[in-house]
Amino acid sequence: MIEVEHLTKEFVVRRGRLRRERHVVEAVRDISFHVERGELLGYLGPNGAGKSTTIKMLTGILVPSGGRVTVAGLDPSKRRVELAKRIGAMFGQRVQLWWDLPLIDSFELLRHIYRVPADRYRTSLQRFRTVLDLDPFLHTPVRQLSLGQRIRGELTAAMLHEPELLFLDEPTIGLDVVAKQRVRDFLVEINRERGVTVLLTTHDLGDIERLCERLLVIDRGSLIWDGRIGELKERYGRDRLLIVDLERPVPPLEVAGAVVERVDGPRQWLRFRGPAADLTARVAAATRLVDLQIAEPDIEEIVRRIYAGER
Repeated sequence: MIEVEHLTKEFVVRRGRLRRERHVVEAVRDISFHVERGELLGYLGPNGAGKSTTIKMLTGILVPSGGRVTVAGLDPSKRRVELAKRIGAMFGQRVQLWWDLPLIDSFELLRHIYRVPADRYRTSLQRFRTVLDLDPFLHTPVRQLSLGQRIRGELTAAMLHEPELLFLDEPTIGLDVVAKQRVRDFLVEINRERGVTVLLTTHDLGDIERLCERLLVIDRGSLIWDGRIGELKERYGRDRLLIVDLERPVPPLEVAGAVVERVDGPRQWLRFRGPAADLTARVAAATRLVDLQIAEPDIEEIVRRIYAGER
């Protein structure tokens, strides 16, 4: 579905007041990856890492400075109109609905823009009304919708023409727990039942863990990880935490194979690798234990370590 080879994007920036100097900034630097049809993958990176620039090149909004990219077999920048009929996109807080019109009128306008046959449009809309629970606000002007309602409307707008590929930039930002779960369930359904390929960029690592099996991580314009989330955890998540409750507060414990990361009264957090049983025996020999638990690293902690340079 997507083929990216040595993709690069440079911007020219001019600095200085009296003497303007020309600087070239590499927003995306020689990245390569492939996305198979029907994949649901996450694209992760800090602000300014190059995520949005990549998505804009994949959708044809920006022209690459170097390398090659094809989406659904098309060159996005040269065949943008044709590609638009085959992809859907939702970019965070950017509204594609008509602000002063009822939500249903926005959908009708989009039906004509994409030339969706009336019977196919009615079938698709009915499905989205059920899955995303649109009926309570379908005739409400977009400007009066809550954020969660508008996000559901934006998702419907992006899917009305039944695209093969869906680009989502921060689709759950600012949503409450209920609305967020509804959106996640919707994405899983269209991916599994209809085979829609989904490329998801987000800062919500809960979305990544619950929705994606494969993860791309970009930092400073370079791709630093492309693989399964399980592989990422296995490689970078070897450190675990032993959380111990002691009989009384004591100075940070000094035991072989562990480092105390935090102390809060009688509770201490020890980072370690290897068998937990051996460490537990050493801690028990050093002081009296009341309780203990082991915390496995989550994806957020692992990605934080990668950004910090521990890769």
